[in-house]
Amino acid sequence: MALEARPNKTITSGAETARNYGGPLAMVTTLFFMWGFLTCLNDILVPHLKSIFDLNYAEVMLVQFCFFSAYFVFSIPSGKIIERIGYQKMMVAGLFTMGLGAVLFIPAASVPSFPLFLAALIILAAGITALQVSANPYVAVLGPARTASSRLNLTQAFNSLGTTVAPFFGGLLILGSAAAPKSIEELRAMSPQVLHAYRLQEASSVKLPYLVIALALVVLAVVIARFNLPHIPEAEGGHAVANDSVWRHRNLVMGTVGIFAYVGAEVSIGSFLVNYMNLADVGNLRPEVAAKYLTFYWGGAMIGRFIGSAVLQKIPTRVALGFNAVVAAALVCLSMLSVGHVAMWALLLVGLFNSIMFPSIFTLGIEGLGPLTGEASGLLIMAIVGGAIIPELQGLLADRVGLHHAFILPVICYLYILFFAVKGLPRKRVATA
Repeated sequence: MALEARPNKTITSGAETARNYGGPLAMVTTLFFMWGFLTCLNDILVPHLKSIFDLNYAEVMLVQFCFFSAYFVFSIPSGKIIERIGYQKMMVAGLFTMGLGAVLFIPAASVPSFPLFLAALIILAAGITALQVSANPYVAVLGPARTASSRLNLTQAFNSLGTTVAPFFGGLLILGSAAAPKSIEELRAMSPQVLHAYRLQEASSVKLPYLVIALALVVLAVVIARFNLPHIPEAEGGHAVANDSVWRHRNLVMGTVGIFAYVGAEVSIGSFLVNYMNLADVGNLRPEVAAKYLTFYWGGAMIGRFIGSAVLQKIPTRVALGFNAVVAAALVCLSMLSVGHVAMWALLLVGLFNSIMFPSIFTLGIEGLGPLTGEASGLLIMAIVGGAIIPELQGLLADRVGLHHAFILPVICYLYILFFAVKGLPRKRVATA
């Protein structure tokens, strides 16, 4: 594929990269923070929109379904656009698209309309997809190959910083500024006029937060556009050996399913935590109080990624990934088999062991791909659609067997990740032309 001719400094050797990638890495890391913050705000929107529009679990999981389906729809097109305009311009385009999606929350709240909220989320997610497809492989190649997993864990730690602070601000500005949610019986007893006025009042709490977010995204887009990011040929593709294909690499195929399983499990747990902690036999917490506890779930992922960034320089990535998958599955099982604070804290603690999973699966998935790395990245990011499908399936299951036992789906996901860690080995590296 043709590489973009750019004035940016080109980094070609591992030694030179090690000396020069600090500044660019720090700049790209801000993108990880932003999409983590915005993704986690969905966990606040789920209980908020559920109470406003009188939705069941399956219906409200359309929030995550629409958001994460955008990864499936826009990942491959984003990869193709990157081939033409380069990674830096794609990052800028992604930020402006995210800003547009955030602005659309204002008319959605002014109607108010659940379908319009979903449309705004799709546009927001399209922009995040562009960032994911461009930033993840860029970071993986921006330095020595042996520390790729450690480096991606470090940047993903700042993604987790975004997910850690989002519940606090979301709970304060969205749930905290809204009136106490009405029961289903109270909503259904309202006249159409009173119900509409109630929904207008409740939905208005999202306007200011998302307007501020939109402005911040535009500012960040301008900063990224003016920053001199190094041009890395390995990140933007090259010429693969004849007859080679991404589908011939078992580690990529299995890693794609691994990303699907991991994101599905992580999003399912995060999406249902507020409602789970609201259950009388678990935490019996009000939604605005329960939202603050999400900080422990996402904060655990942040701490784990900082720790993992150091640990993975000494311990093989597959060993760490397999261990974390086993512990995460065990904690979810413990939560399902218990009640009260044990059930609540066991599930919150899963975040700590989620920490290294995405960056580890990603780097193991592209291992040995060489010039196919860009195409492989598009497939891996497309698999984030697991965050749309698994939560929706869990919502359907929760409506039938209860939320407490519906967490069996994340357990299955973690067991597959263990399987990938053990069996998803790359074939012998393909030589590049």
